[in-house]
Amino acid sequence: MTKIVAIVGSPSHPSRTYGIVEYALNLLAENGFEIDIISVRDLPSEDLIFGRYNSPALEPAKALIQAASGLIIATPVYKAAYTGVLKSFLDLLPPKFLSGKVILPIATGGTIAHLLSIDYTLKPVLSELGAEYLLNGVYVVDKQIQRQEDNSFLFDEEIQQRLQKSIQDLEQAIKII
Repeated sequence: MTKIVAIVGSPSHPSRTYGIVEYALNLLAENGFEIDIISVRDLPSEDLIFGRYNSPALEPAKALIQAASGLIIATPVYKAAYTGVLKSFLDLLPPKFLSGKVILPIATGGTIAHLLSIDYTLKPVLSELGAEYLLNGVYVVDKQIQRQEDNSFLFDEEIQQRLQKSIQDLEQAIKII
């Protein structure tokens, strides 16, 4: 069974970003993919802050990534870039660690002004980590996601369609590679 792992760089939970990832992973699970999620906020903060590359606590997350054929890397956008907690984690991955994996970046932000943050801030770091198969990212404006009273999320129809298309692209790219 093909494995897809989502890495969520949101420092809060529940979050819009996490809600989008859950939606995407549910689509993948319905299509027979094995799925898993790494919420970077749940990793040991001291390991991230002090750059502990060889921390045993990070090994399970690294093993999940290594076993995956595809990755979803999702982050809210703050100050025109992905989160610092995500950057701290990515900095601890070995060189070329993402080589051979299909990657779908997803970002959420307060305004459309940060639309290009995926291309200008996230993709260069992923490329440095060996990512060769970077799909077009999905950027979602916060107002396109409504939080429900039960902390679930409702997405605008247009966002659902874009996510479904991006998930199809991810599935197809994994089959080709």
